[in-house]
Order: sequence, then structure tokens, then C-alpha cells
Amino acid sequence: MKQQIFINLPVRDLDKSKAFYVSLGFTINQQFSDETGACVVISDTIFVMLLTHDKFKQFTPKEIADAHKTTEVLNALSVASKERVDELMELALNNGGTPNGQTQEYDFMYGRDFNDPDGHIWELFYMDMEKLPK
Repeated sequence: MKQQIFINLPVRDLDKSKAFYVSLGFTINQQFSDETGACVVISDTIFVMLLTHDKFKQFTPKEIADAHKTTEVLNALSVASKERVDELMELALNNGGTPNGQTQEYDFMYGRDFNDPDGHIWELFYMDMEKLPK
């Protein structure tokens, strides 16, 4: 079995969050979803678990961070091209996301960041490995 990653994010409105991630072209795995959480499939090895606050609290004794006020994590997602970075960014902004920071452009890397509706930061980036400094 390939190693997988599951990113668990607390969300205030599960239906709104599901709609946001589906608008980016991702799918929901119904087998791992119910009224307290949804499994967003980004790839065959990357998943985002959107969990209601009550459900999220079952996994940690710590207070849930308000991602609109503080940064709890930076989720960086590589994509296949510079154009795909822009495409996903525009989808995010047109469906309830907000920009986070400035476009990052280097000889070998291009990136743009957005906040999802709950304030979780997503860094979209493309790296041209042939241009990577030696």
C-alpha cells in the first residue's frame, strides 16, 4: 500500500466546505463521510478530512484555532503547471476563498496562496525541477 496523508481540518459549515473543495475539482469519498465529516479526495494518496468542530474535538484536548485569526498550519500542494496554479487559485477565489499573500515567482518555482472559507491556508505551487538551482 502506498503511504497516504490525511489532513484533518475543523470546519464551521460542513456543507459549505464540501461545496468549496468540490468546486476546485476534488471529490468526496462517501465511504468515509457522514454528517460530522467528509473525506475530500485530492489524489490517490492525499485526502482532506473536513470535520465539524464537535467531531474535531474528539481527536484533541487542545482548543481549536480560529484560522481567520492565527495560522495553525500551511498546507502546500504541488500541481503540474504554472497554469494549474492560476486555475485552482481562480476557482478558489470564485467559490468563497480569499487571497493570502502575494504571488511567489522564482526561476524554478511559481506559487499562489489562498484561505479556504474557514481560513485554512493552502499554498499552490509548481516547481520546474530542471530549473532548480544546483
